[in-house]
Amino acid sequence: MVVRGQRRRGAVVAPAVAGGVAVALLVSGCSPVTAAYEPQGGRPHSARPVHGTGAVIDPGRALATVRGAAAALAREGGAKVATSMETVSGGTRLTIQGSGVYDFARPVGELTVLLPEDAAGAAEHRPITEVFTPGGLYMKNRGAGVPADKWVRLDTAALPDGNLLTSGATDPLAAAELLGGAREVTYMRDERVGGVRVGHYWGTIDLDRAARAAPSRDRGPLAAAAKGFSSGTVAFDVLIDEQGRPRELRYRFSVEGARGDTGDTGAGGGTAADGTADKSGARSGDGGATTATAIAAATATAVRSSPAAVPMTVVSTVRLSAFGTGVRVGLPVPGDIYAGKVGSPQK
Repeated sequence: MVVRGQRRRGAVVAPAVAGGVAVALLVSGCSPVTAAYEPQGGRPHSARPVHGTGAVIDPGRALATVRGAAAALAREGGAKVATSMETVSGGTRLTIQGSGVYDFARPVGELTVLLPEDAAGAAEHRPITEVFTPGGLYMKNRGAGVPADKWVRLDTAALPDGNLLTSGATDPLAAAELLGGAREVTYMRDERVGGVRVGHYWGTIDLDRAARAAPSRDRGPLAAAAKGFSSGTVAFDVLIDEQGRPRELRYRFSVEGARGDTGDTGAGGGTAADGTADKSGARSGDGGATTATAIAAATATAVRSSPAAVPMTVVSTVRLSAFGTGVRVGLPVPGDIYAGKVGSPQK
């Protein structure tokens, strides 16, 4: 069911509906923020001592450090992951949290994604389990019409956003590989995260360049994102430790023209509310059904209250820790993948 937003600490929190966690594909005119984005922590500094050594990071070194972050993760292998995706549209704020592990060398990862609680404060929605693989996303507890013991598989290269926002958590590997398309990188300052010294960088991502720089196995989804977002750029902050590993990645998107039509993905594709074929040609039978209708239904409650299109801001954050963690993630076998019709969100 869709529940009206509840005001907490001065903000209206829009609860989601059971069955899915997508945000950006439900609105038209996706346009990531670029120059308008000011990084967390204030304005940048042109040159600052780094890591307490007295050295100075010039723009070229800053760019190389940021672009090399994904390779540093692959060398480390496993890590613990925490994700957050926050949307703000008008006075409505909605946050989705995730936690799990990722093996960046294999690569494969698993997250448990928690939908917002309802207006009464009850966490009535079951956690959604997500397994990430190159080109694929598996989701369990997807929602209406899907048996509890079955998975839904999405082809991430067929999603207009390349799964940067669709599942309610940016794929941690994709988040790191986006940095391969960094441009106009600025070093801000040294900081500490959990007692670890990190450098804080910010700038913009050229999505086309990110797709070209990624390993061939991962280019499809990033290439889809480059086509799906109108400006082709994304603003970012990243905190990178002395080993070149990203500890926190934050991307900020601004989506124009949000609307309450949950059966149409204005970004260029997606699955209708009944799970039938979408504009990209995906079918529910082959796992093409996205989770797009769920959060959109909650967001649409606020959107429909305004006669004009309401801009939406989406901030996606990925935090990494405990590098070298052993990761064991099993992939669903074909018999566990749901091949039927994916219904509209539960009511």
